Amino acid sequence: MLISFVIPVLNEEDSLSQLYTEILANIHDHDYEIILIDDGSTDGSFGIMSQLATNDKNVRVIKFRRNFGKAAALQQGFELAIGDVVFTIDADLQDNPVEIPAFLQKIDEGYDMVSGWKKKRQDPLHKRIPSKLFNSVTARTFKLKLKDYNCGFKAYRNEVVKELNLYGEMHRYIPALVDSLGFRVTEIAVQHRARKYGHSKYGLERYLRGFFDLLTVRMVTHYIKSPLYLFGRVGLISCLMGTGITVYLAIMKIFWGMALSNRPLLLLGILMILGGLQFISLGLISELIVNRIDPSKRLPLSIETTINIWQEPEDGNT
Repeated sequence: MLISFVIPVLNEEDSLSQLYTEILANIHDHDYEIILIDDGSTDGSFGIMSQLATNDKNVRVIKFRRNFGKAAALQQGFELAIGDVVFTIDADLQDNPVEIPAFLQKIDEGYDMVSGWKKKRQDPLHKRIPSKLFNSVTARTFKLKLKDYNCGFKAYRNEVVKELNLYGEMHRYIPALVDSLGFRVTEIAVQHRARKYGHSKYGLERYLRGFFDLLTVRMVTHYIKSPLYLFGRVGLISCLMGTGITVYLAIMKIFWGMALSNRPLLLLGILMILGGLQFISLGLISELIVNRIDPSKRLPLSIETTINIWQEPEDGNT
């Protein structure tokens, strides 16, 4: 078995050599390749990665011109990975490569993706609490019950990573994307070590970006083929509520002579009807756009097996 390791790196010069050594100590004679993506490091990380590649022909290094983010780094690594199983692991040594055999065992059991779960997370409280909230909201949103969506330690079959298209902060929602494509996803508890070198590269702004990407992933996984189901539902509810308000006011005017010129409720009803019609129109326009997309660029169908597909001969004879 050939194993690929895709490792995004941002200013981790102190941990790279140790991470490389620990990975080799836990692959148990499997063939391997290690793809290191320098995501705009400003320290000596690229020099260390270059030295590792010089000493080991199985190490490949990619250097970005600037920091493009973890999702872009993972996407680049996924496109180049040729291993039967592809691992992602953070370069900060908080993930322990000793868990590699446990991931491979789950892959052997028939799963297409195995996600790590930092059961005892060695991070400050101000990071653990938002993380628990994020995981709870994400699990409820996508109906995929994982305890840790954002763990960087994951293993995939090669065909899984080839169907992913990551950007923004979408690396946080990879399990949901993989599940939406029909692959089998599971989770295992992994060791999580306290950070020994450097510092976290993420601030509070990541939660805002993550929220917008949550909406994007929800749209991509549930409504990419029928956006009218999303916009039409909102528009229909708005129209019905607005119609109910205006009918109520009409009855009050006709039978009780109530003046409507000073009723803000009338304006609310009219706005809800107009807004609802706009949402429905947006859904219809989205449907037209989706159905004009080149079929080769639509969401992959994740066809696992194709057997005996019949085609009509060119001469028309059967």
